[in-house]
Amino acid sequence: MRDPSKVGPVLDRRFLLGLAAAAIAGGSSGARAQAGYPSRTLTIIVPFAAGGATDTLARLMAQQLSSQLGVSVIIENKPGAGGSIAAGALKQAGPDGHTLFLGTVSTHGINPTLYKTLPYDAVKDFAPISRIAGVPNVLVVSPRRIKATTVAELVAEGQARKEGLTFASSGNGTSVHLSGELFRSKSAITMTHVPYRGSGPAMADLVGGAVDLMFDNLPSALPLIQSGTLRALGVTSDERAPQLPAVPTLREVGFPGMGGESWFALFALTGTPRPIIERLASEIHEALAKPALKERFAAIGMTPRPLAGPALEAFIAEEIRLWGEVVRASGASVQ
Repeated sequence: MRDPSKVGPVLDRRFLLGLAAAAIAGGSSGARAQAGYPSRTLTIIVPFAAGGATDTLARLMAQQLSSQLGVSVIIENKPGAGGSIAAGALKQAGPDGHTLFLGTVSTHGINPTLYKTLPYDAVKDFAPISRIAGVPNVLVVSPRRIKATTVAELVAEGQARKEGLTFASSGNGTSVHLSGELFRSKSAITMTHVPYRGSGPAMADLVGGAVDLMFDNLPSALPLIQSGTLRALGVTSDERAPQLPAVPTLREVGFPGMGGESWFALFALTGTPRPIIERLASEIHEALAKPALKERFAAIGMTPRPLAGPALEAFIAEEIRLWGEVVRASGASVQ
């Protein structure tokens, strides 16, 4: 009969040996995953249509990552349903790090509160890789429909219209949607929201005079502002955008609480090996440090915002909390 006094130490030794073996096996499998990665073309799923700021950023990063990783990186636009269609496509692809998701403040900061139900969990279903960039939103109006050249004049013009104003967005749950809702509530203007499947189609209708105004990410609106096709009245950032020094912040013209910026981050599916996550984060941070990419970002109104690991996870959790307050203050809701 085994001596009971020796059972504990024997089991302890076996347990520790098991842990050591598992650690060695896990480390070697992780190393193998990283050593053989990437083994084929990478796909970045974009939850909005081509032509908007998210798509523009995705294509810039795809080009740079392709150069660094030595494989093709393609963009797959899957707009609609607040990012749910794109999130579903990521789930189907599996956690091998070859299919990635370009998430935004909308998909991972706003939607968890704005939507009554979502077919994805912004925290549990995604493995954050790295935040990439931030951009302000800019209030632009259609000269075909709006005479105002300042925010004060826009408020007066909107209040004078019996039918109110229409504002476009790149989709329900986007930061440009919430910016419009907040402006509506703070200005006391009757405003009707017209959601689109991305910034590109929304901008096309704004330019064509189908809608009155829009809060858009600066990169997609900037060329139209510079050409005089659209008129910029204010930016949501805490400071004026260097690309539009004559355009005041909304805070300057009497709309506090509308500051902040939109952000973009790359995600993999939960379960993707940690060495792959860390490899991609390292590649992104290397890319964002390159002067040529910094110049391209600055030219379109983007600011590099690299952030990874636990700090990024904490940032996303705080964004969900903060945007939850904005959603409740605006009264916006999507079924």
